Amino acid sequence: MRLRLHLLVFIAGACSLATEMAGARLLAPYFGTSNVVWANVIGLILLYLAVGYWLGGKVADRYPNERTLSYVVLFAAATIAALPFAMRPLFGLAADAFDQVSAGAFIASFVGTLLMFALPVTALGAVAPWAIRLSVTNLAEAGTVAGRLYALSTVGSIIGTFLPVLWLIPAIGTQRTMLVAALGLALAALPGLPRRALAVPAAILALIAIPPGQVKPASGGEVLYEAESAYQYLQVVRDTDGDTVLHLNEGWAIHSVTPATGVLTGGYYDATLVLPLLHGAPGGRLAVLGNAAGTVVNQYEATWPDTRIDGVEIDGAVSDAGRRFFGMDNPNLTVHTADARFWLRGADGPYDAMVIDAYRQPYIPFHLVSREFFGEVAAKLGPKGVLLINVGSPPRLTEAVDFISRTMRTAFPVVQEARWNDFNSVVIGFRDASVAARVADLLAPAVGDVRTAADRLLPALRNVEAGGEILTDDHSPIERITDRALLEYLREGAPGA
Repeated sequence: MRLRLHLLVFIAGACSLATEMAGARLLAPYFGTSNVVWANVIGLILLYLAVGYWLGGKVADRYPNERTLSYVVLFAAATIAALPFAMRPLFGLAADAFDQVSAGAFIASFVGTLLMFALPVTALGAVAPWAIRLSVTNLAEAGTVAGRLYALSTVGSIIGTFLPVLWLIPAIGTQRTMLVAALGLALAALPGLPRRALAVPAAILALIAIPPGQVKPASGGEVLYEAESAYQYLQVVRDTDGDTVLHLNEGWAIHSVTPATGVLTGGYYDATLVLPLLHGAPGGRLAVLGNAAGTVVNQYEATWPDTRIDGVEIDGAVSDAGRRFFGMDNPNLTVHTADARFWLRGADGPYDAMVIDAYRQPYIPFHLVSREFFGEVAAKLGPKGVLLINVGSPPRLTEAVDFISRTMRTAFPVVQEARWNDFNSVVIGFRDASVAARVADLLAPAVGDVRTAADRLLPALRNVEAGGEILTDDHSPIERITDRALLEYLREGAPGA
């Protein structure tokens, strides 16, 4: 029995963390991967485990036998297996709520989804104290037994943290990862149960054999491709206009687009086409931090074909999607698979221009909007270098844009900002103040698609004044600002209300 209990504790520890990691990935296509989402997931998992520890110790004193414990573990396995399927109605409610701009329904679906983890995780929390109760036969060894079992549980949790993220989820997807965890639990429980309990692992095996199907329907158009990388959920959609569009995680923003015809997207990407006229080196060097599936590099291939481009994208799966579905084959492009800030520190400058579109909308990584980061960017630009960033925010709720613009102003003598559309602002930092003073003259020779982009950008540009609160590596409440704006947007109702 001792070996069986040790195995049970180890697998329960692994599956509790595997459920947490996979559960967060289940949430990502609908609620995103912000710190707020992770804080809720981790906090509630810990709460459920705490309740499980307390209940496990209490019930173990009343039922000090292996069979009852095995039934609890089997129950945890069954509920974990049910989670990916039971959550879908709540996910649908969440998507509809955001589309309909309903804060109440969105929050309710989020809370409801998190509550669904209560049963399996609480049951898993009961395993370690119950196993201790069954293993202690001599009070003189109680501490040794408890330490050994909690060490086994912790080692299992370590494996349950890394194995799903680094291997299982990218290889077989979130749904099957949860089912594999459930199957492992069910098999570990079997030695202490009668033969009829075989029905549970058999049912889980049958669920694993079923193709997962589409993770998330497109809000409009046809889903061409879905994938789950080590970082995120990807979805490529052919929309009703014939454009090819990349969505990541909750899909509240477009991360790349290839128009059905022409070069211009109508989005903020078009503003990048004016940069060679501003820095005066049409055949110069451009760095795109947050290259995604290559919208900017594709536009440059058609408009500024001599520009040498370093495209930085943290997720290699996104770059692969760019090559397969977005025509990302610019011969002057070098793709770097790395975090933007890490890559920047070792980048071989100077660059004539940089474009930063690494913000995983609607959330913005704090380390890519700090005073220190913008100082590093400025140091990699040439004397007339120009930085252009896209900042997403809901209509009229532009606090995030204001914070980021003011922070950029600490590293650039002149910063100009323009609202491009209801949800996006373009912010431009100039290393040379004289270039900023002559923007209209520098863009006067623009023709074709560049002329169209310039005519849209110029009337909206305004100078950003220095001063006010800024963002730093030490203090950057950018996610709180974004959460507040999103909730306010949902509370107000439809845009323009």
